[in-house]
Amino acid sequence: MARDLHTIFSLLFLGLLMLAASANTAANASSAGYSELEESDYTIEIVASGLDHPWSLAFLPDDRLLVTERSGQLRFIDNGVVSEPIAGVPPVFAKSQGGLFDVVLHPNYAQNGWIYLSYAHGNNKANATRLARARLSNNTLVDLEVLFTATPWKNTPVHYGGRFAFLGDNTLLLGIGDGFDYREMAQRIDSHTGSFVRLNDDGSIPQDNPFLDAKDSLDALWSYGHRNPQGIVYDATHNIVYAHEHGPAGGDELNIIASGNNYGWPIATHGRDYSGAAISPFTEYEGTVQPVLHWTPSIAPGGMALVTGDAFPQLRGDLLVAALKEREIRRVHISSDGTFIQQSLFKNLGHRMRDVRVSKDGTLYLLTDASNGQVLRVSPSQ
Repeated sequence: MARDLHTIFSLLFLGLLMLAASANTAANASSAGYSELEESDYTIEIVASGLDHPWSLAFLPDDRLLVTERSGQLRFIDNGVVSEPIAGVPPVFAKSQGGLFDVVLHPNYAQNGWIYLSYAHGNNKANATRLARARLSNNTLVDLEVLFTATPWKNTPVHYGGRFAFLGDNTLLLGIGDGFDYREMAQRIDSHTGSFVRLNDDGSIPQDNPFLDAKDSLDALWSYGHRNPQGIVYDATHNIVYAHEHGPAGGDELNIIASGNNYGWPIATHGRDYSGAAISPFTEYEGTVQPVLHWTPSIAPGGMALVTGDAFPQLRGDLLVAALKEREIRRVHISSDGTFIQQSLFKNLGHRMRDVRVSKDGTLYLLTDASNGQVLRVSPSQ
């Protein structure tokens, strides 16, 4: 019964946000519970540099950081010192947008030691998004298990998705891109292309996945109609999953991800093709779910975090979105009436931002997207 009430609350909250999405982004900075983060509120320091397109970061219990490099390396950062590559990382197809992607600790990491990695697997002719897990033994990954490989395989080195997050029941959602040249397949339930899949922590299929009994469907499928998911967070307080995805020329989307939904790509989009041609005459379409927010022109969103902890109380409960094209962290505040207030943060740094993470105390960590990439720490001013 408690779970049913929680679900009802989540649906009501979703409805509020969807109603608010039809309005323009709120610009009233005096809304209750909102205040700007000012430059005087924080200091920024370089934690590490010399990283090859760092993509994701995880916090180990011993205060070391784990960071992935798109080119295929997993490294420790210990008091600012970057380690040699950790051995035992599975083979990665590192080309164009392909490579080593997300690193996430199991929610019960202290008990089981599992570390999860997503990455591009394969070669020029056949490649796919893959998920694996392993444990750390000194500077080596051991007990490697491949948990999932998206199907069908593709021959393009782009639009992998790759971000994933654990939910409250220890299942996980993994985003998979449309491969760029295969966007029509995002509307099919017999393909993982352009979808989120839901897995148990051992890679098996949860028995309440929405398409288990659908004809010619794939059991792991959770939602479809996505272009290239690049950020996902689970809001445990409201039992809501937020995810965003790259649009083409415009039409980046922030969505609330729910079981069985079709999010419209490519039959409904606010973006246009890179040539300027229309992709679809529809920005909304019957049977598809509208984004709660879209960015047109595109900001090219990267990773995303939900702010917790006490370091920046004015940000608590807000979403932070790393933006590659806009070279900033985009703050998304959901006001009490369901409208959105956005703030551009750290734009003066001039970096393409690949990821943003929040430590237990609320300190922010930023990953810059460059061949000499950095990890930056944003701490409250003293």
